Amino acid sequence: MQLVNNSEWRSRTGFTEIILVGFGNAEEWNLLLFLLFLAIYILTLFGNLLILALVVTQQHLHTPMYFFLANLSFLEVCCTSTILPRMLKSFVTEDKTISLWGCILQMHFFFTLTAAECYLLAVMSYDRYLAICRPLHYVTLMNERKCTLLVTLSWLIGCLLIIILTGLLSQLTFCNQYKIDHFFCDFTPLVRLSCGDTWVIETAAFITSSIGTLPTFLTTVTSYVFIIGTILKIPSITGRKKAFSTCSSHLTVVSIYYGSLIFVYILPSTGQFRDLKKTFSFLYTILTPLANPFIYSLRNKEVKDTLAKVIYRFGVCSGIHKKMMDASSCKKLSNHC
Repeated sequence: MQLVNNSEWRSRTGFTEIILVGFGNAEEWNLLLFLLFLAIYILTLFGNLLILALVVTQQHLHTPMYFFLANLSFLEVCCTSTILPRMLKSFVTEDKTISLWGCILQMHFFFTLTAAECYLLAVMSYDRYLAICRPLHYVTLMNERKCTLLVTLSWLIGCLLIIILTGLLSQLTFCNQYKIDHFFCDFTPLVRLSCGDTWVIETAAFITSSIGTLPTFLTTVTSYVFIIGTILKIPSITGRKKAFSTCSSHLTVVSIYYGSLIFVYILPSTGQFRDLKKTFSFLYTILTPLANPFIYSLRNKEVKDTLAKVIYRFGVCSGIHKKMMDASSCKKLSNHC
């Protein structure tokens, strides 16, 4: 499918820019909103990049579960960075416009990452299923090669699904309705700007979204049905708690993520539901990437212990005591920690 060039694009449309209404006419709150979203963005980057750094640098975290977690953190950084920098710019400049191609590209990258995340969350559910329900075969079934293959497939499927929609979107004829009542370029509002026939792209969107969400949702639900069944068969309460603690963080993240998606893309887009959908869009696009690293760190003893050791080691070996210790003693202390 061939994308149109700039001159042909201008001849098809009566405008080259789109206004993202965002949070309405609240210019007097721009400074406060800028500081709020800047803090959210910094915390999101810090939390996810910290988890990524811990998994990469700490040898005992080189396991399938943490390999998938590191990839999820990288996805969250990319996903947030497709939306928040442009939003922050609009608060500072009070310019809510975005070019038509910029809007399409934002939609393309965001939904590519969203589709990849759906598959990655399903892979993480399958990984927990193998670890809890088939522990004796876990090492052979979830080896390094298979982990890499599953993550690669998640990215490839996400890219292939959304590139079809992007190609179809570039072929649409747009009218002079150039406002989108949203804070980012969502697919449905963007398609509704077209004054041509959108049956083909809407059908393609239904098929690709079904491929992107239905198999992953069913895989996740099925995995946790077996996981919960296996945990309930463990005779001791301590054993049940220990088994559930290995998947409780992921279950929390999946519940928030899919719950938000269901509200956003199943509820109608008219009347009182419009603002409600925008709220849930805010939840899964901005707050979920912020919350994920804290959910995984606060509910995961191994991550908490590793983080505490790194902070302690860094504090001791970088502080005043460093002047009184040679390199070998510092290294010895690090190993002891």
